[in-house]
Formats: sequence, C-alpha cells, structure tokens
Amino acid sequence: MIVSNLADDFINAEPVIKAIENAGFEAYFVGGSVRDTILGLPIHDIDIATSAYPEEIKEIFNKTVDTGIQHGTVMVLDHGEGYEITTFRTESTYQDFRRPDHVEFVRSLEEDLKRRDFTINALAMTHDGRIIDLFNGLQDLENHIIRAVGTADERFNEDALRMMRAIRFASQLDFTIEMETKKALKKHAPLLKKIAIERIHIEFIKLLLGKNPQIGLRHFVESDLVKYCPEFNNYLSELTDMSKMQSIKLTSEVAAWSLIIHVLKITETNINHFLISWKSSNELITHVQIVIKALNGIIHDSVSRELMYETGLELLLIANEVAAIFNSNLDAEMLTVAYTALPIKSKKDMAINGRQLIKDVGIQPGEKLGQILSILENRILLEEVPNESTQLLKVAKQLMLKLA
Repeated sequence: MIVSNLADDFINAEPVIKAIENAGFEAYFVGGSVRDTILGLPIHDIDIATSAYPEEIKEIFNKTVDTGIQHGTVMVLDHGEGYEITTFRTESTYQDFRRPDHVEFVRSLEEDLKRRDFTINALAMTHDGRIIDLFNGLQDLENHIIRAVGTADERFNEDALRMMRAIRFASQLDFTIEMETKKALKKHAPLLKKIAIERIHIEFIKLLLGKNPQIGLRHFVESDLVKYCPEFNNYLSELTDMSKMQSIKLTSEVAAWSLIIHVLKITETNINHFLISWKSSNELITHVQIVIKALNGIIHDSVSRELMYETGLELLLIANEVAAIFNSNLDAEMLTVAYTALPIKSKKDMAINGRQLIKDVGIQPGEKLGQILSILENRILLEEVPNESTQLLKVAKQLMLKLA
C-alpha cells in the first residue's frame, strides 16, 4: 500500500529521513501517525524509527538533544522543528509491568515492530508513503479490530497499561477487540494495580472522549479493569448501567468527570475526595464542582441569574452538554443569550471596588467591607441597583449605617 497526498508534517520531516538514509541507515515513520493517516484522521506528533544508533544519529545532524538516549531516542532539530528519532530496539523482561529492565539496540525493523502493542500500531511508512506491514495491521484496520502483536498475554505482562490502551482505542476508533486479546484483558486485569494512577487517568479520559465511549466502557467493566481503578469498585452496577447508555458525546475532561460524578451519584461534599483519588488537579476539581452544581440546576429547571453568574459561560455550556446526555438540556443559544444579558460577569465588572469604598465612604478594611461589596454585587446582578459608581456609593453609605 502507498499513501498519496501525505500530510505536511510528513513532508516537512522528509529531509530528516533522507539524511539518515543517505548515511547508509534505514528510517521510517512509525506508530499512531501512520495508523491515523491510513484511517484519514488528523495526525499529531510523528515518530521516526531508525536502524542508526543514537551516537550515529548525532554524527549525522548538527543539532540534537538527548531527550531519552538511554532508550535510544534523540531529538533532531531541523528548521525550527524537533523530531524524535528512536533506534530500533528489543526489550528485556518487565519486572514492574511497565518499563523494561533494559533495552537492546538492533538494526532490524521487524524486531522493533514486534515489541509494539497492537497490530494497528505496528505499521511503518517510508518517506514516500509506502506502508510496511509485518503483522497484518492493515487488515485489522480495514476490519476495525484491536489485536495484540504476537501473544496478548506477553504484551500485557510487558506493559499493563496496554490493557487500558486497548479499550481506549476501541472507544476512540470505534473498533472491536479481537477475542484472544479480550480474554487476556480479563486474565491480566489485576496487573493494572502496578500502574501509576496518573497514567490510567489519561487513558480513561481519552476513552470517555472517544468516538464510541460506550464500547470502551463495556470492555472496561467486562474485563474487570474497572475493579482496579480508584473508587470504582464501589460503583460497579452504576458503571455497568453507564456502559449501556444510548449516547455519550463529550468534548472535555471536565465534562467527562462531571458525567461520572453525576452517574455515580457522588455528593458535592465527596467530589473532592473522589477526584483526588484519581490524582486530579485542583483546577479540574474546582471546575467539576462548579459544573455539577450547574448541572443540577439545569436538570431541575432552576437556572437562576446567581447560578449562571457563579458558573460562567464556559462551564455553564459544559453542564448543558452533560445534561443533553439525559435529554435534560436547555437550548444552548438561549442559555448563552441569558448569560450575556447579565449586567456583570464577575466582580471585576463592578463600577466600584474596595479602595473606593474605603476612600469615599470611609468603610474600614475588614469583614464589613467584604460584606458590603457582596451585597452590592448581588444587587447589581439582580438589577436592583444600576452598575454606576454614584448610585453604588450611595447604597454603600446606607449599608454602612445599617450594618453599624
């Protein structure tokens, strides 16, 4: 097979591959970029594999960076772009089910490709678009199948994260998992305990944001991988029900976790604990907490000005996206218009601030100042007083006397 009309990323990298070939070595595009090109999907980072050893690559190019030289990877800098070049290699045993004890550089493309996870990822491509397929990956792409290279038991024992990658690819590509690979998932599911939560987190979110998250979730539950993820063992029936939902379409990690929180009926007070167990960032936790509050408002048809103001338009639309999964969403355009019509969108929009209240009203810094600012903020939001400094200062004076 020859791919015509190669993407610019490949064309721009062609001089790098040619330079390696002119030095007497082999070099190919490998991995996900090749797979996605064949599928007609957008490509992201391109990877290049070569028969040249790292020191030989450094002799060919003037500008290089040792980004992972112990694993055979050198970054070549060419015309402002960085290209990671990795030497063909074989790998030893995997004592921790994640990283090989050591790698051995080889000159054989076949030896390099046979260590990869799935046949659809074990494809190589020359700089002019010719596909090298040693493990029937093209046929599996055509048939929409996820199949381990060689023996699935060996691949998952080498790197237990590959189990999450299998179900993630099933979701992202809307592929089925080949039977022997599927059996190996269930057999080796307990090995997932060996993998860092952060890495599982990344794969799980990619699954939820995939083309068909239902199929990924179904494999997640049926393979028992679900049992070896934080907190999920307490919600097996809920997650099973979720895998049977008719349509899940999500566009962000915040939306993904908000859906999980809602389906599992995790209370607002427990959201923090739940997401911390998944090593989530503080920003993500805060955003999910806000979205869940807005989601409840949308579902129960109680979207007030205060709720819109506290949520912000971006998170409000995310909450509405999640509500759509349950056919409880509002018209997004109307929601946007309603939010846009708010007299202020944040404290920064207020026509006065604390310094003015101290200077012009004589309110002393402290709790009372904050209290008066909050009252003014709420009255502006409800349009009980215009957002105009003279009027606000007048109301502030009244409030100072009232709260004295």
